[in-house]
Amino acid sequence: QLVESGGGLVQAGGSLRLSCAASGHFAMWTALAWFRQAPSKEREFVAASTVTGISLPLADSVKDRFTISRDNAKNIVTLYLHMNSLRPEDTAVYYCAAGERLATDSHEYDYWGQGTQVTVSS
Repeated sequence: QLVESGGGLVQAGGSLRLSCAASGHFAMWTALAWFRQAPSKEREFVAASTVTGISLPLADSVKDRFTISRDNAKNIVTLYLHMNSLRPEDTAVYYCAAGERLATDSHEYDYWGQGTQVTVSS
């Protein structure tokens, strides 16, 4: 399964770290990714990484503020999204996704977590 955690309410300029724990057969997926969806907007790519640590460039809207890291354990792979200098426009539900290859297109990912809410107040 994919389980996200770490969301919450933070003031603008603050930081949060999101975690996506992929366990069981999900830990074998090649790619894990973060997407986000704000109210009335389409789901947006944020970041993605393979199990070997190959990553796509972060989305332009976050590349100077967010980073990703990955922890590979025996049966659990965890993808972290480190979010700094948060802005109100970062407010969204953040989703973790698993797929067979790295992609920025959400349709390339087969499994999705339940999402975690991030709210940035001004």
